[in-house]
Amino acid sequence: MKIVILGDLLGRTGREAAIKAIPHLRDHLKLDFLVVNGENASHGFGLAPEMADALFAAGADAITLGNHAWDRREIIPYIAQEKRLIRPLNFPPGTPGSGATMITARDGRRVLVAQLMGRLFMDPLDCPFQATEALLNRHRLGNGLDAVLLDFHAEATSEKMAFGHAFDGRASMIFGTHTHVPTADHQVLPNGTGFVTDLGMCGDYDSVIGMGKDAAMARFIRKMPGERLAPAEGEATVCGVFVETDEKGLALRVEPVRMGGRLRPEMPLV
Repeated sequence: MKIVILGDLLGRTGREAAIKAIPHLRDHLKLDFLVVNGENASHGFGLAPEMADALFAAGADAITLGNHAWDRREIIPYIAQEKRLIRPLNFPPGTPGSGATMITARDGRRVLVAQLMGRLFMDPLDCPFQATEALLNRHRLGNGLDAVLLDFHAEATSEKMAFGHAFDGRASMIFGTHTHVPTADHQVLPNGTGFVTDLGMCGDYDSVIGMGKDAAMARFIRKMPGERLAPAEGEATVCGVFVETDEKGLALRVEPVRMGGRLRPEMPLV
C-alpha cells in the first residue's frame, strides 16, 4: 500500500493548505490511504464537525485528534457517530468516540488506525503501552488486516522512540504528532515498522510551533499572562510522511512529504 500521513493541522492556514494538498497527493503519489491529525485545526484548539467533513470530502480516510480533542465541544456528538474520527485510545473508559477503528480503503483493503497519547509532560492517562499491547493482540497484521497505523501523540521524543521500538514488527507505521516540528529520523525499524518521531505540522513555520510569534515570545520573556495565543496566518507548509508497505503490511520505505511555505520541499518518487 501507498500511504500518506499529515501532521497536526494548525488553524485556518494549515487546514486550508491540507484540504488543497490532499487531492493532489492522492493523485500524484497514487495513494491507497491518507490520514491527517486534526486536533489543532480550529484556531489552534480542537476540531469542529464541519472541518472534519471538509477533510473527509477532500479525501482523508481518517482523522486523529489528541490532547485538544474536546476543545470544540460540538465534536462530542459528532465523534460518537463518525468512526473515522479517532481520539486517544488510552482515555478513560466511557470517553466518547473510539481510539482505534478499522477502515476499508478504496480498493477494499483493511487498515487499522489507532491513536495513543503519551504521559511524559502530558495528562496522566492510562498506560499507552499496555493499551497498544491489548489492541495488537486482538488485531494482527495479515489474515485480512493489510496495514496498522499508530499515531503516538506525545511531548517527549524519548517516549515516542520507546513506543516505536516496543511495537516494531507489529505495525506498518508508527508516527509521532503534537510537537509540530518535523524530525529527520524517518526510517524502517529493524523488524519492519516505519517510524518517525514527529510528522511536523501543516501550518505557518514563521511562528512559534504555529502560533503568532509576539504573543508566544512574550510568555517566555515576561512570564506573565498576556495576549491569547492565536495561529500565525502566513503561508503554510504541509508536512507529513509517505510510507509504502509490502504484502505483509510492513514498511518498505518511509520518506518525508513537505509542500509550500518556508520549509524545503520534499516529495517521494513513485
